[in-house]
Amino acid sequence: MTRKELIEELARTEGISYRAAEIAVKIAFESMTKAMVRGDRVEIRGFGSFKIKSYGAYEGRNPKTGEIIKVKPKKLPFFKVGKELKERVEQGGR
Repeated sequence: MTRKELIEELARTEGISYRAAEIAVKIAFESMTKAMVRGDRVEIRGFGSFKIKSYGAYEGRNPKTGEIIKVKPKKLPFFKVGKELKERVEQGGR
């Protein structure tokens, strides 16, 4: 599902305008993004949670040349699926 499809589904199911649904989706995503930038965990019960994982620096290898390179430390978003969503996917949406 794309962002546009999510907006269209929200507008259709809730009987609101496309513009109102677009604003709601934008606010939700922006709020989640801001929380993760601050280092906060975002949890949506029944769906899953998002958190930031920190990875330390390490030496890697360029696969084309074999040259050893230094990889800088980084932080990346990580999603952990919730129990309810996991079970529904395993059951095929039933």
